[in-house]
Parts: sequence; structure tokens; C-alpha cells
Amino acid sequence: MSDLFATLKEKVSGQQVKIVFPEGLDERILTAVNRLAGEGILHPIVIGNQQEVTNKANEFNLTLDGVEVLDPHTYPEMDQLVAAFVERRKGKATEEDARKILLDENYFGTMLVHLGKAHGLVSGAVHSTADTVRPALQIIKTKEGIKKTSGVFIMVRGDEKYVFADCAINISPDSQDLAEIAIASAETAKMFNIEPRVAMLSFSTKGSAKSPETERVSNAVEIAKQLNPSIVLDGEFQFDAAFVPSVAQKKAPDSVIKGDANIFVFPSLEAGNIGYKIAQRLGNFEAVGPILQGLNKPVNDLSRGCNAEDVYKLALITAAQA
Repeated sequence: MSDLFATLKEKVSGQQVKIVFPEGLDERILTAVNRLAGEGILHPIVIGNQQEVTNKANEFNLTLDGVEVLDPHTYPEMDQLVAAFVERRKGKATEEDARKILLDENYFGTMLVHLGKAHGLVSGAVHSTADTVRPALQIIKTKEGIKKTSGVFIMVRGDEKYVFADCAINISPDSQDLAEIAIASAETAKMFNIEPRVAMLSFSTKGSAKSPETERVSNAVEIAKQLNPSIVLDGEFQFDAAFVPSVAQKKAPDSVIKGDANIFVFPSLEAGNIGYKIAQRLGNFEAVGPILQGLNKPVNDLSRGCNAEDVYKLALITAAQA
């Protein structure tokens, strides 16, 4: 395990952090929670029918020692969850609606986090990103001053660590969105002992091309600097100008970023998603995430192509965020 995760493990061990895993019948989830509970790192809460979850664990030769299993159909405090959900949705759901909705494992798990019965949630091994994120946006909601949540990947290769954003949520972010993503990503980076140096990416460096797309990024740079002047941040940059010192010297000699950026904010979801997958598959970087940022409490989304190791690591990250 890389130093990154050894540090996180140390940070959360013994803190009794409770993390909810709504996908209690998935082998990858059960393998990861078995390991997390066995190592005493955190307190896993798995959602599902007790007998069905036990049968699945037996099928995979896993124990549920130290794992709590909660079933929405028999949960003794469901009335409390229903009342809190109706209140949170402010007229958008009746009590009858709430009773149906909270039988959904993601909604049920998210309410446990909202009410402080758990500290964070990890889902997405079976569910789509929308199924994981929608309950979080409706119930947990975004932090003060942040309009939208965003999704980052920590890209790890040996001692190298970078943050790529937004690679998961916002399809066409505007300038304000990009500025908020940059600031939130800088905060996320600090959690992993990365001293933030943020590059706002485009196909232009410092006005070398002019278009509505490049202006959207250069405007985002100005907004971000106003929102948080303390962050080392600049753009717009082509990737090479943000990452290669000799190219930076030629293309942006006066910038505070000298080809030494470690946080890369992509101008659109397609660019971010393609970019992280190229680094992962061609560059042999490990892509950890997506880590959702901007929410009041941590909810994180797995890729449906994840393995048990990914679940384990994202659970560590979620516990550290909590």
C-alpha cells in the first residue's frame, strides 16, 4: 500500500468512524468491509437483509465480525428517518412517499449519515453515479457558498500525487463552477498532504487562442483568485505549460505556476474523464476516486468497474474526510 493510504489509515484508525455501504450483497463490498472491520480501522454498516447478507458472506468465505447489518424493512428507528426526510424535502415528499423512498438502500444510507448515525457513505459498485449522488444532493446538500458538488481523482504513481477535477459530475461547468471546483480541489489536496498548486486547463495558454471556451477558463481564474487569494492558482494553461517547466518558461514566463502544478482543473467533464483514464491506462497511474467534494458530509461514488481494493481505499478516504 502506498504512503498515501498508510497515512490515511493511521489518521482514521481508532476513531470509531462509521461508514455506510448500501450495496451489502456485492462481493467486492463484503470483501472490503471484512478487511476494514478485521483491521479495526472503522465501523462498517452494511445495508441489506441480515440473512441474505450473511448467506452472501458465507458464499464468499467471509465473516461479518465487527460489521453492522441494517435492513430498511425492519429498522426500528424508521419513523425518525421518515420524519426527518419529510422535513428535509420541505414539501416535496409526503410521509407516504418517504416510507417508500427510504426503502431504497442509497436513500436509507444517506439519511443515516444526515442524522449522524454514520459519518459517511460509499456506494456505486452496483449503482450509477446518479443513484449515489442524487440522495446526497437532496438530503446532505452542498456546503455554504458552493452551488454544485464535484468529483476528483487522486492520481498516484510511486511518490507522485496529483488531483484531477472534475472528472465525474459536472458536464459543462461555467466559470463560477470551475472556480468553485478549483478551490474545493485545493482543500481536498491538503487532506492528502499535497500543497496545492492549481492549473486551470484549456487548449490555450494565456490567450494563445481566443474562444468562448478559453474565456470561460480565464474568467474562472479571476473568480477563483477573488474567492480565495491565498491559493497558488493560474491559467488558462495547456497541460504541457502547467506540467513541464521548460514549456512553462516559454509559454507563461510570468506565471506563479512554473510547470509545477499538482492540481489540474479540466474545462469540461469529457476532458476530465478522458484525461484521467489516459493517465491511468497509458501512464500506469492509480486513479483513486471519484472523491465527491462540496457536500456537508462525505458521500463517495465507486466506479462500477471497481475491485475490493478500490472499495477499501475509498472507504479510508471517506473516513478521513469525516
